[in-house]
Order: sequence, then structure tokens, then C-alpha cells
Amino acid sequence: MTGANHLLFGGDYNPEQWPASVWREDIDLMREAGVNTVTLGVFSWAFVETDDDQWDWAWFDEIIGLLSDAGIGIDLATPTAAPPLWLQRAHPEIIPVNRQGLRFHPGGRLGWCASQPVWHRYSARIAQQFGARYGQHPAVRMWHVGNELGGGNRLCYCEASSQAFREWAHERYGTIDAVNRAWGTAVWGLRYRSFDDVTAPLASESGQSPSLLLAFDRFSSDALLGQYRRERDALRAEGVTTPITTNLMLTVGGSVADYADWVDDVDFVAIDHYTAAADPHRERELAFVASRARGLARTRPWLLMEHSTSAVNWQPRNAPKAPGEMTRHSLQHIAHGSDGTLFFQWRASASGVEQYHSGMVPHAGSDTRQWREVVALGAKVRHLAEVAGSLVEASRVAIIADIPAKWAWEEGQKPLHDYPIERSGRRWHEALSARGHGPDVVAPHADLTGYDLLIVPGLYAVDDATVDVLTAAVHRGATVVIGHLSGIADEENRIRIGGYPGAFRDLLGVFGEEFTPLLEGERTALSSGAIAEDWTERLRVEGAEVVDAYAEGALAGLPAVTRRHVGTGQAWYVSADLLSGFDDLVDAVVAASGVVARYPVIPGVEAVRRVSDEQSWLFVINHGHTPATVPASGVELLTGDRVGGELALDAGAVAVIRETDAGSISAARR
Repeated sequence: MTGANHLLFGGDYNPEQWPASVWREDIDLMREAGVNTVTLGVFSWAFVETDDDQWDWAWFDEIIGLLSDAGIGIDLATPTAAPPLWLQRAHPEIIPVNRQGLRFHPGGRLGWCASQPVWHRYSARIAQQFGARYGQHPAVRMWHVGNELGGGNRLCYCEASSQAFREWAHERYGTIDAVNRAWGTAVWGLRYRSFDDVTAPLASESGQSPSLLLAFDRFSSDALLGQYRRERDALRAEGVTTPITTNLMLTVGGSVADYADWVDDVDFVAIDHYTAAADPHRERELAFVASRARGLARTRPWLLMEHSTSAVNWQPRNAPKAPGEMTRHSLQHIAHGSDGTLFFQWRASASGVEQYHSGMVPHAGSDTRQWREVVALGAKVRHLAEVAGSLVEASRVAIIADIPAKWAWEEGQKPLHDYPIERSGRRWHEALSARGHGPDVVAPHADLTGYDLLIVPGLYAVDDATVDVLTAAVHRGATVVIGHLSGIADEENRIRIGGYPGAFRDLLGVFGEEFTPLLEGERTALSSGAIAEDWTERLRVEGAEVVDAYAEGALAGLPAVTRRHVGTGQAWYVSADLLSGFDDLVDAVVAASGVVARYPVIPGVEAVRRVSDEQSWLFVINHGHTPATVPASGVELLTGDRVGGELALDAGAVAVIRETDAGSISAARR
């Protein structure tokens, strides 16, 4: 990733928040904790450029010198996450406009519009200045463009955004007639006469076309990518040769951009990830998100750029992490392919919006349980240095996840409002992981040829190319499972006419007549004894066999789960959202596919393997409350102990075994 032969450990460092007398204390504490990397400069713009083209580099030079002398590497950020107040006052046109047409005021972060030409000029200039001054500095190991691009300013409805949206639509569709067809403007007589009529979709008195809204989502993602490229190119123009990336925001609930389109522009994938304190199984959500991160670029390690040592400040109830939880989360990310574990932030802030966000150094200082755990984690990360650069073992199982498909479901009026379409993906990931399969999570346009079992949950909007690839996978022998609400719309968010599930109807051999969402609290039984909630469908088979049927109500006797043999493979359709009976379905699908578990199946224990050309490492994490015994042989890196067939793993513990039998390691790499 960065050419380092170690895993990265550290976090965001904001020395401008503290007097210079604290800086040397920080350096000493970083040495104590084993910090080898800090992200610097994220919010520093107003302190470096104190007024328009007025520069004060002395303090920044000093802190870079202190870090360099201490041997601490720097991930240097362009400080565009925090445009200075002098810039916003001089050019208020850079500040985003909300959907009601009201411009926000200065005082927050990310106060810029990605389509604003004045912003383009100033943001490129600050990036150029940083690149010119520090681009060749030996302590600067990598570059970090902005921070959480779109995390609060994803959508802007100003006139500059409208103009950019018009240009984007012209490039995508070519003619205004093509725009009218794609966005369905014949409905309600909203036909465009020319591209001059195309504007950002400001709030109206009624709903708006879901195709228009999806197009604006895509445009906004592209605008943010354009901002990343603008700053990256300014750095490269100053001779920066070290890796450049930005921190993506992947969550189960959604993302601000279509990151599958970003991976060719970042030198490595980096993400921020914060778990929800109210989620009793947040380690499962973490595993799903980490699988998505590695699925973006499966031939490269990725990096956890931010997570928290303990509580955050923005959830309804910000409970701290339990003792040991920070360590488990950090090592779990590394197990799933991250080449380090970095935090926001180094020292918990005394003031400002994020004053109650935890830091590596808490408000209470170093005589605390939290600090001692940070120091112990630093030692563990050092013990795992040899894992750097390796990849997670190749899986034969994948789940398809697509950000634009989620946007398409959320835009416009739907049969079941506020239904979390992404929930099925996490359920499948949890179930397959619990059975030892360790599934990948990939975008629809990823190379799917290596997978024998493909799960397609909630792929609401899909293009014909993806349908063709999945159909070919079935013909070659794969088992493909299509979940409810998949294939309903095309890539422009237009309903595919001719029966549900639209794009996949021919592959599956089924014909859906009508969606029958259930009312809140309503349940319906299937013949197998399974219980469905939220979603069911009126379905008939046209060449498929019925695996399970609805057993009561208006759908009694009609298919609920079907299977069709195609070529040497199978195509399954699951029309119901199963409240119970889901585990039986997963077992049946796995058995049909013939895939074999890669990891030991022990309740509460997660296992992941990283591999290089010469070596493999088995990570085992006990998320449960009781000790477990894990089959393993080799050397446990965190203790140095030899493991001769079985490993005793305490509740809450993590072990990393350099495996004795490398086996066919090369075959396990992509």
C-alpha cells in the first residue's frame, strides 16, 4: 500500500487545537503507544492560509519536523474539509444550497459545493501549495484528499449545480428526447423542451420522478469524484509520487457516492467505519462493511482510515465501547484485509462540535483504562507486522451490493416506505459467515467468474449487462439466489414492464403479478413453517419448481421460494422477507451450490484468513461470552506460542496464527 513493511497504527492529529507545549507531550505519548502514522492537516486551512494568499507555514513546518524526528509517518491531508471563514465570507456562493433553495451559512465543515467554479480554483490552489511545500518530504508517506467527501454536502441545489447537472445530462444522454425517455417526463406533463429546462431537483409541492432523483444522485457522486480528482491532480502536478487516496464512507445503510466508480482513481481503498452502540451485533455489521471495502478492489489491501476508540458524539445515546471491544474491532478490520487501524482522533477535543468524540488520548489523560488499551493494541499491531500487504483468502461465495440500486429504491414513492432494502445483504453475510464461508461483497460489475454461489439481495435497479453476467454464471454451473425486490427497475429507475421480478424473470422462470407488502405487525406462514414479514408477492412459476409456498391468506398455495435448473447451475428466487426459516433456506442454498466451508464453525467465533504467496495467517475472534476451542496449527503471533492442533480462545479474545501448512496458498490469492 504505502511501501511499508508494517501495519499502520495511529489516527487524526489536530495540533492546531492545542498549545505548542502539548505537542511534545503528544510525541512522547505516540512513542509510548507505538503510533507510526498520523493523519495531519485535515482542518488546518485557516491556520496555514490566514487570509486570501496570506500564508503562515512556520507552525506546520514545526509539527511536521517533530513527527519526522520521532520517526512517525504522515498521511498528509489537503485541508479542504474545512474552508476558512474568510473564503466563505468573500465568496458565499461556494456554500451549498439545500433542496428548499436556501443557502446554508458559514460555521460548519464541508461548506462547499462540488460544482462551484470559485471553489474549484481555491481548493486546487491549497492542494497545490501543500504539494509544493511537502510533496517531497520523507515523513509524508501518503496523501489524503479532503475528508469524508460528501459527508454533509453530498447534494447541492445551487445554480452552479444546475448548470453542471445540465452538462452532465447532455454528456450522458446526448439529446433532450433521450432525457425525456429516461426520466419519464410524460408523467404529469413534465416534458423538457431543451437542456435549459434541466435543473437540480429543488423541492416541489409534490413528489418528483424517481428517475430524475436517481440521475441527480449519480451526478452528485460524479461531482464529488471530480473534486477528488481536481485535488489529486494538483498534488501530482507538484511532483507528488507517494500514494493518494481519500476516506470513503461505507455503511450498511448507504453511502454518499458510488464508490465502485472511484476505485481506479484512488491508489488504495480507505474507509471510515463507526459501529452503532444500539446494535447488539455490531461486530457482524463491521464484518459486512469490511467485506464491502475489500470487495471494491480485491487485488489490493485496503485501509481503515477512521474508527473510534470508544464513544462517538452523534448517536442518540453514545455508549462507550466495552473493555476489549476497541481491540477486537481493530483486529477484526485487519483480519478482513485492512493494512492498519487508524482512529479519529489522537487526542479528544476540549471544545467544538466533536468534543465528546473519543480519542486515543481521552479527556482523562493517560492514567485510564482506555489509554492502557490503546498502548496494548499498539503492541499487538506491531506483532502482526508480517501480515502487511497480504490479502484475504479468495472466497467462492459473493454477495452483490450496489449503491445506486439502493438510491433507486429510496427515491420516489414505493410500495413499502422506509423499508431497509439493504437489510437482506447483511443477513446473508451473517448467515454465510456463521457457516464458515466468509463471503465477499462486490459490486454488480465486478468479475464474478470465480464464484460458485452468488447472492443478489435487493438489487432493485439493474442494467442488462449485469443480468447477462449472472445468467452466464448460472449456465456455467453457479448457484444464483435472487432476493425479493431485485431486478424491478432498469438503470434509469424505470419499472421493467412484463411481470416481476423484471430483469430476472426469464432466468428464474417465474412471473410476478403483484407485490403484496404486509402491514406493520402482520405475518404470514409458508408451507415449510417459515414465517414472512414485511414483503410477499403474488407469483406463479413458468418453468421453475416450487421449493416453498405460502400457506395462508390471499396467497395460500402460491409459490414463495422457487428454483430453476439452467445449464449446469441453479437460479433461485426468494419472494418473501423471511422472519423465521431463513437459516433453513441458507442451508438449502449452500447444499445446492456444493461450496465447502473454509473456516471452522464455532458459535460466536469469527475466522478469517489472510494469505501471501508464501504464507497464510488465520485470525480467530471470539465475540462470545464463553471460551472456545479452535482447530489450528502454527505460531500465534500475539503471544509467540506454538499451536499444535487446537487453540484455547478466551471469551472476547483474538488470536492470529501463522499457519504451519501453507497448502495451496497461491491458489487462495486472486
